[in-house]
Amino acid sequence: MVATSAYNLSIVMFVALSSLTYGYAFSVFSTSIGQVGFYEYFDLSTTGPRAGYTNSMLGAINALFSAGAAFGALSIAWLPDWMGRKKTIQLAAVVSLVGGALVAGCATIPMLVVVRLIQGIGVGQCITITPVYLSEVAPPARRGFLAGQNAVGLVTGYFIASWVGYGTYFAKDATFAWRFPLALSCLFPLILIVGSPWIPESPRWLLWKDRADEAWVITERLHRDPRDPGQTQAKEEFYQMRSQIEFDRTQDLSMWYMFKKPSLRHRILLSCGILFGGQACGPLVVNNYSVLIYENLGMSGSMPLLMYAVYVVVGASVNVIAAFIMDRVGRRPLLCIGFLSTTIAMSVETALVAKFASTENKGGNAAAVLFLFLFVTGYGVCIDSTAFVYCAEVYPTMYRAKGMALGLFVYYVGSIAFLTPAATAMANIGWKFYLVFVACSFVAFVLTYFFAVETARLSLEEINSLFGDTVVVNWTNATAEEKAHIDEVIAEKARGEHVDVIENNDSQ
Repeated sequence: MVATSAYNLSIVMFVALSSLTYGYAFSVFSTSIGQVGFYEYFDLSTTGPRAGYTNSMLGAINALFSAGAAFGALSIAWLPDWMGRKKTIQLAAVVSLVGGALVAGCATIPMLVVVRLIQGIGVGQCITITPVYLSEVAPPARRGFLAGQNAVGLVTGYFIASWVGYGTYFAKDATFAWRFPLALSCLFPLILIVGSPWIPESPRWLLWKDRADEAWVITERLHRDPRDPGQTQAKEEFYQMRSQIEFDRTQDLSMWYMFKKPSLRHRILLSCGILFGGQACGPLVVNNYSVLIYENLGMSGSMPLLMYAVYVVVGASVNVIAAFIMDRVGRRPLLCIGFLSTTIAMSVETALVAKFASTENKGGNAAAVLFLFLFVTGYGVCIDSTAFVYCAEVYPTMYRAKGMALGLFVYYVGSIAFLTPAATAMANIGWKFYLVFVACSFVAFVLTYFFAVETARLSLEEINSLFGDTVVVNWTNATAEEKAHIDEVIAEKARGEHVDVIENNDSQ
């Protein structure tokens, strides 16, 4: 298998700033609603006659952000195929930067609602294009680790937002305490914009656009292995993806065709189901309203913000673990274990909240906090990173951006459904709201167990065989004779006996 080069790793880590942009922008509002100055500035209150209005406004702000992210994700159905993966990343960063600047300067609640929508569009594009790009530049044996940096970047954004929010809680200027964290969301897309000219385009997209010479140069550099001076493995991978794309080029590339063709429809149901399941087990509600949850468990002052920051540290740490073990353990086992663990953790959490929330029982409230941490551990190790990687890699190159756009659109529609009523639901029905997440987690476990297929250690092209589609060059299942024949074909082309851009002899 092709080794992971330092250049490949550096490109992946830099592009993960795109998912960090999303993670920070999504999470930072969770810290704002823990700042006294936020409520004072906008004349809001969580108690008394204005509590209902406040909860509805918090729900609207989160819902509009998710709506923006949903439409931003949906735009990825055509932008990356039209303008390329690289330019789409740049565009998403620009929209995120503008949206972040507007959020930081907002003066009224209606303005905050609208500009969070704009910011949501940009970061929705960021989180959707990133796994598409990372999966296409990663070698098969390390795709889980490299594409998994998408989720690592995402939770790193959560991590930074949580600790910045905790630190600014002690600021003397009450407005600075909530406005500075919002303004900091501009930093990450700005870095991405400045450095993006140096990242390469996806070689698979270049092959699709008949720019094979550029695609080979990038492939060779991404997967250069000092143990393989002839770059045999890189040439084999290039030959495989070029052959597959030439075959796939004959297919109908419309969104409608994806729903008509059984193998593509299977992928849509699988990817949308897993991404929605990862949302429906409750992580975004717990993340966005964690300050309110901890306050309901008897904490006050800076403690809810501190506990949220520690919670995010745990979530970020276990996501790193997920990236390292995904290629060894496999996608399907991790997803099944994850959904089962979140079902159990949320079930116990529901019982503890029902019995001890809003009471003086410190032991019961501490146990409820513990199971929130166990919940995020199971989710972070098994679901968060794995779901994004899995749903990007199951699609053929021609349909990957469209498929990921559909999956993330469903993901964000789900977040609207859960986040919009969350503040009001937790205030009015309390622990009963948690039962929704218990039921959804269990359903996701059952569906994943029976319908998910394993994709680890296969090339993106070879994954087609799992859904009954044609694989032009199947290295994993090829016999020694077949591999020798293909290697001979590649060698002939490299010698210039056929026109091929691996050496580009005939065109110069």
